Amino acid sequence: MSNRSIVRWRINFFAGLAVVLPVVVSLAIVVWLFATVSGITDTLLWLFFLPREWTHQNQGLGPVHWYWSLVALLVAVLFISLLGRFARHYVGKKLIQLVDIIMLRVPLLNKIYGTIKQVNEAFSSNKRSSFKQVVLVEFPRPGQYSVGFVTGEQNQEVQAKTKEHVVSVFIPTTPNPTTGFLILVPQHALTMLEMSVAEGIKFIISLGSVAPEYNPQLPHVAQLPSLPAVTTNSSNAPAELVALPR
Repeated sequence: MSNRSIVRWRINFFAGLAVVLPVVVSLAIVVWLFATVSGITDTLLWLFFLPREWTHQNQGLGPVHWYWSLVALLVAVLFISLLGRFARHYVGKKLIQLVDIIMLRVPLLNKIYGTIKQVNEAFSSNKRSSFKQVVLVEFPRPGQYSVGFVTGEQNQEVQAKTKEHVVSVFIPTTPNPTTGFLILVPQHALTMLEMSVAEGIKFIISLGSVAPEYNPQLPHVAQLPSLPAVTTNSSNAPAELVALPR
């Protein structure tokens, strides 16, 4: 086989891989998610007092039937939707606060629950602790830039003990944006980006391969102010106004 044939084969292989890989990975994630949900919904089926002979293979000794897993998944989605509707009312809000108090008082569980709740609030757009602005910051060293999210600037102790006005910036890791680094950066050292928070998260999760479109506006040309007239005197002529050329 000649070198030209090998090069052509490599080009075709990687072109086909670029087409097949997203499909295979997507299907693998769906299959894994469905299998994981099936293990959880198995308990949900048991709560409805359905006999295992109905829901499982081999007269109740084997794994759950896929269609029963689908039914349990739909029931779970419906239940979560009803729970969300209930949580929007006064009684639901008070009940959620009670659950938060109980969960945050259980040793070890309070650390896990508190962390997950804070991350969930950070990614929620209707919370005060949500990401406010996508920025570009020199990190981890000068000359190298990272995409970050401004999370706040109300830390009074930090502001009192620093010479500059600093803001809190969260720099997430990729492709998992729930972990990262929290740095305090002077406000003048930040470069504000026009992409939305959702576009910034998508950019990070996709390893930078999915970048939002950017249509820079034409720079506004400031109009120069009109220059005043200059008065010149001549010994043989009266004073006259001479306009400077524009």
